[in-house]
Amino acid sequence: MPQNASSSQTSSTKVVMYTTPWCGYCRILKRHLTTAKIAFEEVDIERHPEFAIRIEEVTGGNRTVPTLKIGDSYLVNPSLEEVQNQIHTTP
Repeated sequence: MPQNASSSQTSSTKVVMYTTPWCGYCRILKRHLTTAKIAFEEVDIERHPEFAIRIEEVTGGNRTVPTLKIGDSYLVNPSLEEVQNQIHTTP
């Protein structure tokens, strides 16, 4: 099932990152999040296709990764800055 990829975080907001193993953008964003000490749970949508359905819903029918769920919001292929801004504005 999903795994934790980072253990230290400056906010209590839950971050879930939907990825695939072959996605270069996913690897880059994971590295940025880890360096910024933002904890996230990683879900490989190829291993857990039940999550891919939700990704298709929020991306207009595509399985675009990385897609992050932060609180109740979704960010599609976000930058580190967009993730940080969303964490700080999510209750």
